[in-house]
Amino acid sequence: MPASGTFGYGTEYADVIAVESLGAVVTKGITACPWEGNPQPRLWETGCGLLNSIGLENIGVEAAVKDKAPVWATWKVPVIVNVAGHTLGEYVQVVERLKGVAGVAAIEVNISCPNVLQGGLEFGTSPEMAHQVTGEVRAVTDLPLIVKLSPNVTDIVAIALAVIAAGADAVCVSNTLRGTAIDTERRRFRLGRPAGGLSGPAIKPVILHMVHCVAHAVDVPVVGCGGIATADDALEFIMAGATAVQVGTATFTDARAMIEIIDGMERFMRHHAVKDLAEIRGVL
Repeated sequence: MPASGTFGYGTEYADVIAVESLGAVVTKGITACPWEGNPQPRLWETGCGLLNSIGLENIGVEAAVKDKAPVWATWKVPVIVNVAGHTLGEYVQVVERLKGVAGVAAIEVNISCPNVLQGGLEFGTSPEMAHQVTGEVRAVTDLPLIVKLSPNVTDIVAIALAVIAAGADAVCVSNTLRGTAIDTERRRFRLGRPAGGLSGPAIKPVILHMVHCVAHAVDVPVVGCGGIATADDALEFIMAGATAVQVGTATFTDARAMIEIIDGMERFMRHHAVKDLAEIRGVL
């Protein structure tokens, strides 16, 4: 499935790839009111990755329900809505508004965005806050609930256990790593803000380790997300314990990256006589 923030609302790619051949579609972060996002520039390519400072720009939940959900409802692939907010109340407001909306199959609670000044990352760096926001969202929805965790913590397993105790059905490991780039000639930051989120191949070994740690400490599905660009990358995450994977930065360089990853995994399974990914999940 696509990582939130890298695939728009899914509708933008519907004419480019067969979205219904994916395992799921994850929307960009949706908030109670429209957000303009961060000042430009918002992207800077690094040696083995990408720094972004998008800042959760989005159309807001009302427009999403009115303009996007009717399209999602026609798809045979489940749509997971990523939800963000400045405050606990905003998270709850968005999730309540999505209740009963056709086309919304699950919620991914984003408590890990490093690109906003309030909320987001703050909720994901404390087990207590992560537990609280998950519990309050859980109280207002019966939909499957995934919590997207931050890698910018000292103990991601503790955060994972906290959100599961509060009612999360699955966890996504993880969001981007906080990073900075500087233009030495102009003596200024490369992005419109001092820090952004680093994604791409550079972070894969770090996130793969975190997935292995979390998957062997929890009893709910773990979605691996970080630097996956090939079928072999995805299989590494499955072998580390992930139930599913999300692909982000790779889609920016090749819109068909997810389809090629799926095809590659199927070739691997045929070659090694693997009938079900469960046979190799968590083998390490």
